[in-house]
Formats: sequence, structure tokens, C-alpha cells
Amino acid sequence: QVQLVESGGGLVQPGGSLKLSCAASGSIFLIAEMAWYRQVPGKQRELVAGISRGGSTNYADSVKGRFTISSDNARNTVYLEMNSLKPEDTAVYYCNADHRSSYYDSTRTIVWGQGTQVTVSS
Repeated sequence: QVQLVESGGGLVQPGGSLKLSCAASGSIFLIAEMAWYRQVPGKQRELVAGISRGGSTNYADSVKGRFTISSDNARNTVYLEMNSLKPEDTAVYYCNADHRSSYYDSTRTIVWGQGTQVTVSS
């Protein structure tokens, strides 16, 4: 069973910074893409940033220039560096991974982490 473990969330003041980490473990053949999403009560979960195995990245317009996604393929880990944080960034942040578990099975499976709370408040 593949598991995603997130860390780095917490409480920060507006303008502050946080770095989130998400490590994948278990039966992994390869990870095609990892991404960060966020969700607040009453709203749909939204994509924040994604990164492919080859290093291509994409960002939501609301975080461009402030957030940076990166990955360490050898460690099956993805990071989200968040700078100049705003109160509207407050949300539960979820990591996910699009992966294959076996050389003999081409099925792609998306796995979600449990979420980590980020609160931006003075």
C-alpha cells in the first residue's frame, strides 16, 4: 500500500513562510506526477501546484510568484515552499501522487495524503 506522509504545516503570520513536505512510501514503480491541493470549508478542493517526473511545473494563478514546488525523485518526495503568505492561503493542504506500483501493471493510481493545516493569521 502506498502512503503519503505530509509535514510542515502550522500557524504563521501574514507575510511569513512555510515549507511543506510530502514523502511517498510503499510499493512504487514510478511516480508520474505529484501535486498540492488545498481546501477550505464550503469550497471545492483546488489545485495549488503540480510537478511531473521530468520537472515540468504548473501553478494556480493565485500563488504564482509566491509558491515554489520542487521534488526529489530519488526520495519520492515533493515540497511546497510558500512565501509572502496571506490570510486567504489558510486551508487544509493535501498532497497527491499519480503513480504505478508495478512494472507488469500499467494502471495509474492517484493516492492522497491525509492533509495538513496551514493557518495564516496575526
